[in-house]
Amino acid sequence: MSASATLPAAAAPTITEIHHWISGSPIAGSSGRFANVFHPASGRAQSRVPLATEAEVNAAVAAAAAAFPDWSAQPPLRRARVLFRFREIFECRLDDVAALINREHGKVFSDACGEATRGLEVVEFATGIPQLLKGEFTEQVGAGVDSFSMRQPLGVVAGITPFNFPAMVPMWMFPIALACGNTFILKPSERDPSSAILLAEMLKEAGLPDGVFNVIHGDKVAVDAILAHPTIQAVSFVGSTPIAEYVYRQGTHHGKRVQALGGAKNHMLIMPDADLDQAADALAGAAYGSAGERCMAISIAVAVGSQTADTLIDKLESRIANLHIGSGAPGTTPESDLGPLITRAHLDKVTSYVELGVTEGAELVVDGRKQVLPAGDGFFLGPCLFDHVKPTMRIYKDEIFGPVLGVVRVNNFETALQLINDHEFGNGTSIFTRDGDTARDFTCRVQAGMVGINVPIPVPMAFHSFGGWKRSLFGDHAVHGPEGVRFYTRLKTVTSRWPTGIRTGVDTTMPTLG
Repeated sequence: MSASATLPAAAAPTITEIHHWISGSPIAGSSGRFANVFHPASGRAQSRVPLATEAEVNAAVAAAAAAFPDWSAQPPLRRARVLFRFREIFECRLDDVAALINREHGKVFSDACGEATRGLEVVEFATGIPQLLKGEFTEQVGAGVDSFSMRQPLGVVAGITPFNFPAMVPMWMFPIALACGNTFILKPSERDPSSAILLAEMLKEAGLPDGVFNVIHGDKVAVDAILAHPTIQAVSFVGSTPIAEYVYRQGTHHGKRVQALGGAKNHMLIMPDADLDQAADALAGAAYGSAGERCMAISIAVAVGSQTADTLIDKLESRIANLHIGSGAPGTTPESDLGPLITRAHLDKVTSYVELGVTEGAELVVDGRKQVLPAGDGFFLGPCLFDHVKPTMRIYKDEIFGPVLGVVRVNNFETALQLINDHEFGNGTSIFTRDGDTARDFTCRVQAGMVGINVPIPVPMAFHSFGGWKRSLFGDHAVHGPEGVRFYTRLKTVTSRWPTGIRTGVDTTMPTLG
């Protein structure tokens, strides 16, 4: 295990202030309440973000509502052209987006580039909205009667997004929402909010009319104002399960359509016939990439058979030893594999789980707390590996959201499958095997929304939809792909007749049309 010898040079402690974005312009906060935004690699506060009042949320909603009639009346092709221009601008500035993510979130630059690219793919999907909004038509459902359907926008919609993907997760939402004709209010995480403002600036440069896209920073005050506002028709959320459930219940209570994606405890099942070198490579990347701050990170490996587990542990140890920890900022050498955690408080939380795992009786094979870490006050923790984890332990049950991987040993496939199905979360899972029958059986029977076969992180492409099962998703719709179009529109079906010369008089029976 090595640590980066090169960290960004110490900068003067100048604290910049981030603004809201309402009706096409940056707006200073008026609440007098702020949250610090840290540079995770150094531990320094680098900016502060205003925490909105209810009145500021209302102003954003008013701007979005005023912009909705004209934007929704634009032909889908014209809305798509704005997104085409946004795509070109974003692609040209992708390195800027990734560098900003690195500075505020802490994930290494190469990983941030991957995040930005996955967000861009949703924009590319959304530019196909003229095709995606096509309805159905049936001629002559009855004598001289035709029937057709259309999908129409909801109105003002909102997205509440997490810290771990400050660009990609908002881009799961607003490109499709805007393409469908809605106007949008984004409430990004207050821990890394600047990406949202950069996206707003790019949208304006692309020609998006003022008020169609707005950004409000804040905490629970802003969230509650969004959930209760009668003009907002739908809310998309990604975050922890307790908050996802709260957003879903409050939003639906106030009559809104809600998709709320919650937490995860993703398992990888490793069969004895698997290519264990391939499995170990995949597992190390999926567990420790982005310092484990991914909702699709693999945090539990289920090894079938003691020999499989012993070999897997040995291979993981050697791979962990070669991982490089550092800031991962653009231009730093050597290139880092994982960076710091988002805040000191989160680092303390993850470290407490490592301590808890030892107390619970799991074997701490690799202790990331004792590895050589970059000097200074950054929020770094090395990869941690537990063996002999039991389903009764909290390190098995809870979403830790850090570079902590647990290995559970079982004797057979059925026990492994039942273990995964019994967990409260059902976001993603994967199996590594050479046997097609086993893989197919696993795919059909496992209780999870996204499944990988020899793929460690089965995140769907933008033209498919992302969403878990059980307490990993609240609501009926997954995000992006076809489900995203359905979420941000409502169906209208029209039955039409032009009865020239027909005068049959009043008919009170149920129409059969045929």
